[in-house]
Amino acid sequence: MKLDRRTFVAAAAGSTTGLRVGTGNAADLATQGASKHAACLVDTTLCIGCRQCEFACNRANSLPQPSRPFHDRTVLRHERRPTADAFTVVNEYLGNPSPVQPDHKTTTVKVQCMHCLKPACISACIVGALTKTDDGAVVYNPDICIGCRYCMIACPFEIPAYEYDHPVLPRVRKCEFCVGREGVAGANPACAAACPTEAIVFGTRAQLLELARSRIEQRPDRYVNHIYGENEAGGTSWMYLTGRPPEELGLTPMPDVAAAETTEAIQHGIFRFGALPIALYGLFGGLMWRSHRKSRIASEDIDDEGGAA
Repeated sequence: MKLDRRTFVAAAAGSTTGLRVGTGNAADLATQGASKHAACLVDTTLCIGCRQCEFACNRANSLPQPSRPFHDRTVLRHERRPTADAFTVVNEYLGNPSPVQPDHKTTTVKVQCMHCLKPACISACIVGALTKTDDGAVVYNPDICIGCRYCMIACPFEIPAYEYDHPVLPRVRKCEFCVGREGVAGANPACAAACPTEAIVFGTRAQLLELARSRIEQRPDRYVNHIYGENEAGGTSWMYLTGRPPEELGLTPMPDVAAAETTEAIQHGIFRFGALPIALYGLFGGLMWRSHRKSRIASEDIDDEGGAA
């Protein structure tokens, strides 16, 4: 039987604890085989802000047309975030020329789901609506989503968006790495194929890390010696090369430890060491309630006998 959102709510309201345990440990999903995961390397020094990646993403995912055409660069004047109708956006960052890139006064940067190796969104989802495919893409199943939006709160990159204007069956929306696009199994990102300057390179994570290190070694005058996404938040499948510090380009500094590792350690500690005390407190509370109830009934019976006399 197909499990949809309404069936789930009707049949399983109040049983989220049991479901949460069954969704798996996000930290355990991650590192095995991560080097072979599908990935993209974004070289911000090659990005020209043409927004062809936005156009390709819009077309591949059958998203609504934006209010301004994709060739309109005036939208770059304001920082944007991915939305339910735009899975990727390009932002422009002004600033003085950096020592590494003295000829660049502006830098354009593509933003999308980072497809973390240890996704906090998967860890937070209480029904397993978000899962990780064999090649590392984080995908979403709207049929079992209950709309709790915990994934939006959990994501350290603030990527998942919600269809607030669809009151009947709203969905969580984000980049899914074009999994299954045009009948091809696995990730097949339209944005990478559309980039005219090859600022976006698609491959395995191991290949792209090797490529990134090679570019840094060959052109230390061009790149900051850091691959954003190699270790941030436990590692991501989208990685960036930059010509100025990543934090100047909207790439938020992140700890190397994935958020899921911390939260799941706390959760498992509570379940492991807190379940027995909680069960005992519940038992004692039940016994006290039962004793109090018996005492109250006995007292009422005495009052009734006194009144009858």
